Amino acid sequence: MPEPGFVRRTLASLRWRNFRLFFFGQTVSNTGNWLTRIALTLLVLHRTGSGVAVGVLSACQFGPILLFAPWAGVVVDRTEKRTLLFVTQTLEMCQSFALAALAFMHDAPLLAFYGTAVAGGVMLAFDNPVRRTFVNEMVALEDVPNAVTVYSAMVNISRIAGPALAGVLIVTVGYGWCFTIDAASYTTVLVALAMMRTAELRRLEAAPRGRGQIRAGLRYIAGIPELWAPFGMLLIVGTVSYNFSVLFPLFVEKGLGGSDVAYTILYSAFSAGAVAGAVLVARRTTIRIRTVAVGALWLGVAMLVLAAAPDVTIAIVLAVAVGGASVAYMTATSAIVQIRADQRMIGRVLSIQAVLFAGTKPISGPILGAITDTLGARAAVVVGGLGALGAAAFGLAAARHVHGRGRRTHHEPGSPRLTEPVDPRWNGLDR
Repeated sequence: MPEPGFVRRTLASLRWRNFRLFFFGQTVSNTGNWLTRIALTLLVLHRTGSGVAVGVLSACQFGPILLFAPWAGVVVDRTEKRTLLFVTQTLEMCQSFALAALAFMHDAPLLAFYGTAVAGGVMLAFDNPVRRTFVNEMVALEDVPNAVTVYSAMVNISRIAGPALAGVLIVTVGYGWCFTIDAASYTTVLVALAMMRTAELRRLEAAPRGRGQIRAGLRYIAGIPELWAPFGMLLIVGTVSYNFSVLFPLFVEKGLGGSDVAYTILYSAFSAGAVAGAVLVARRTTIRIRTVAVGALWLGVAMLVLAAAPDVTIAIVLAVAVGGASVAYMTATSAIVQIRADQRMIGRVLSIQAVLFAGTKPISGPILGAITDTLGARAAVVVGGLGALGAAAFGLAAARHVHGRGRRTHHEPGSPRLTEPVDPRWNGLDR
């Protein structure tokens, strides 16, 4: 039996009405997003049979983040978050309808799918930081870490349902209906945003206009160990390890000889492990650099074990462990960033984090695809595991350097300390 108050502490942020609306709307919409992501990946893989082609798709989806996310962070810091979300979510709905129209056409050119993916990446460059920043406005300051973790759990819940539903729809009604259902799911988000009580939002202070704001964000990150150390790890993990939308379909279909259904089941198992990991992480009361590094360590170990899986059945079981390790790493990274960053800088900090996490996929996608085509899919998974272990080594070294010099974590007014237990009311965090 769970201890008294377990559910209340784990889901503390859901006591806020606006966050409950956001949670429900995003759960539906993110499930639809995973329909599109899985369907589009399999569509490209089946039309080309090429790992590089799948990697190029990843580059199209996430390349715009590398180019536009820092500027998008400045826009987010200056703009009313709820209004900007109305714009980004509406445009993303239109992109899903465009994919549906292409899929229903007879033999639509592959370049058209790539071009639509690029358009979606541009929108995601703005949508990702504004969604994550908006979480801070819907709950009290002490509930922010829990809200970040619960939001992460929601993303992973949608990754269970979305891939499983995609596997069923692709083999029954085809790709077009996956994209159509995704487009329709955005109405849930828009209705949830419209139903929010704006008077109950804890508005973040807007950043003033001025020159050099991106450079100011970079200087700010460089001066704080709890930001530059996790970001250094994320640069490595984001580049070679955390690109499962490329790794998993190639590993299942080319490395293990599995089917589309096997791939979607494996991705759902991965996401189920991530949900379990998020629930455990939600109860943490301290987040340190070492916490992030240990998460990267477990991710690396889990990926290396997965690479040795002899068949699809064992791989599905091991994917649960990879999912749990991945969310332990990513939620710790997100939590330390969102707690430690000055609220006036948070849009820029989160957008730079998005560059390191998602903006590196245009580099890693084609590389991992090429490794698969030349050395095999298992080799690509091994590279990812070794990358995570390298990031863990960097993080542990950084933690020893910072704390070995006797430096206490600097405490910003209004921010929970990260080097000691915080207020017990918080228990704490792509689309």
